[in-house]
Amino acid sequence: MIVDLPDTTASRVQRALVKIRAEGGAVALGRVLTLVIATRLGAEEEAIEAANDASREHPMRVIVVSRPDTTAGPARLDAQIRVGGDAGASEVVVLKAFGEAGSDEEGLVTGLLLPDAPVVAWWPGTAPDVVSESPIGRIAQRRITDASTQPDPQSALAHLGASYRPGDSDFAWTRLTLWRAILAAVLDQPPYEAVTAVEVSGAADSPSTELLGAWLGLQLRVPVRIELSDRSTGSSGIHGVRLLRDSGVIDLERTVPNIATLFQPGQPTHQVSLPRRSLRDCLAEELRRLDPDDLFGEVLTEGLAALSGQPAEGSATGGP
Repeated sequence: MIVDLPDTTASRVQRALVKIRAEGGAVALGRVLTLVIATRLGAEEEAIEAANDASREHPMRVIVVSRPDTTAGPARLDAQIRVGGDAGASEVVVLKAFGEAGSDEEGLVTGLLLPDAPVVAWWPGTAPDVVSESPIGRIAQRRITDASTQPDPQSALAHLGASYRPGDSDFAWTRLTLWRAILAAVLDQPPYEAVTAVEVSGAADSPSTELLGAWLGLQLRVPVRIELSDRSTGSSGIHGVRLLRDSGVIDLERTVPNIATLFQPGQPTHQVSLPRRSLRDCLAEELRRLDPDDLFGEVLTEGLAALSGQPAEGSATGGP
């Protein structure tokens, strides 16, 4: 069911939610958190679809605050409430704020938050300069950004490291979960030799490439070389990882979508499932833990700093 509330207020939206629950049987029982999505006007649906899919694992209330790129024009708040089949296992409140109506994002969402439930904030597109100090970031236990959607992903990642506060997270890190699991499993097998150096290659517009190199350098305490290539000359994302040991080189390469090839000295070549993670998968994983991700904080603040003195090879152009 979808209920439109044009030219309304936050208090009217809250009353409408109460009425819908009373008349239609839609209840907030079992909702484990409130997800606040801050995005630009017209870019809501992809984020809502991902949240609806993730809500089947994490029942929640989703509040979407969307604003146009300009604050010019009269103040106006249009709202829409989605429940039942139009909202997955969640209830979705879409707030489209125009003019000065969007100047107080915290005031718009405060009255709509589930009582005594954690708050997670997500910026699918452009994020505030310091997310933890933004109006929505201040009320959230977890704050999720996506460096890959920024105009300059590498600069966005560096800025996130400089402004990091516990509770911050980024999908550039979440996309590494499968890569990290495979590499950890490989190193947990004989001959248990120390890695002497690491090489990570990927597209110049992939912040995950640098984060993977930073994680490996931090965990293995070895030199890491990052090789970046223009997206026009290859696929986006991470291309491969090389681990150098005395007995030979371990290569994990993804040259085709969803499949990686693993080369190890003295062993047969293996094909490994390594799909690109969807927005839904990344969001669902982030919502599984509401405490700060300490490892991500260390990689972002210490691992990237260690890489800063090792120049990357290749160009640095391309989009997210």
